[in-house]
Amino acid sequence: MRKLKNEELNRISVDKFKSTTKTPIKIILDNIRSAHNVGSIFRTSDAFLIKEIIICGITATPPSKEIRKTALDSTESVSWKYCDDIIEEIKNLKKDKYKIIAIEQADESENLNNFIPQKNDKYAIVFGNEVNGVDDKIIQVSDNVIEIPQFGTKHSLNVSISAGIILWDLYIKLYPNLDN
Repeated sequence: MRKLKNEELNRISVDKFKSTTKTPIKIILDNIRSAHNVGSIFRTSDAFLIKEIIICGITATPPSKEIRKTALDSTESVSWKYCDDIIEEIKNLKKDKYKIIAIEQADESENLNNFIPQKNDKYAIVFGNEVNGVDDKIIQVSDNVIEIPQFGTKHSLNVSISAGIILWDLYIKLYPNLDN
């Protein structure tokens, strides 16, 4: 066994990425404080062919030196937009038949292990502020709240780690027969 060289990874170009069929998922980042977290989520979104990132509130937007540091140019491949009013954006997504899923610990949340995405559905996944999480007004208009099971003393994951776990889980549930 040996480590693969970059030229052996079969990376696609940005142009090819933009024309490739995307995973039916949009990411909503609401009031994310750390631009490094935003960059990491861009990079993970590139890895799983995410359709779009919607940036809201105080969340940093490209171009940003801090985002670029962790995004590794994935801001060039992954589509994104900024929205002023997250509730209005969620209403528009619902009109376009997106199911809104907040990632949060809530009294009626569904365990990630039990959530089965439907192949014909489109999803908008909401990640919230690193300290306060997803705002209650967003939870109220969400179709579902998913919680990542945790067993330690903190019950708190970094938002970019949460995004990686959620996107990987949804991707393998939507596309269970992954081939290299």
